[in-house]
Amino acid sequence: MDNPALRILFYETWWSWNRPAGAPYTWMEIAGRGFNGVEATAWFIFAVLVFRRGLKYRRSKCELWYGVAFVLFGISDVIEAWILTSWLLWWKAINLVVLFSLRRSIMKRYYPDARVY
Repeated sequence: MDNPALRILFYETWWSWNRPAGAPYTWMEIAGRGFNGVEATAWFIFAVLVFRRGLKYRRSKCELWYGVAFVLFGISDVIEAWILTSWLLWWKAINLVVLFSLRRSIMKRYYPDARVY
């Protein structure tokens, strides 16, 4: 790619898991992987809660998409534990916008008295 700005915006690999086999883990590797694992687990739990609420009340099909957005964000954290690229950062940013807009819409319209989820 000749254009460095495009390379940075869309094709750059910022970090990848390339530890030599048999090399000891550093505390940063353990912390980074652990954090991404915990974060992904949290997003998957949120997805289950949203899916469960959607099945219980059946107020909107948007809740299905809200749950799917949580699953996709969790998958992005699993990928981030192995590699961090520009496209993954875009995926996460777009997914956050979708999550926030779906949450705002669903909570305002169907659950106006709920405070957390």
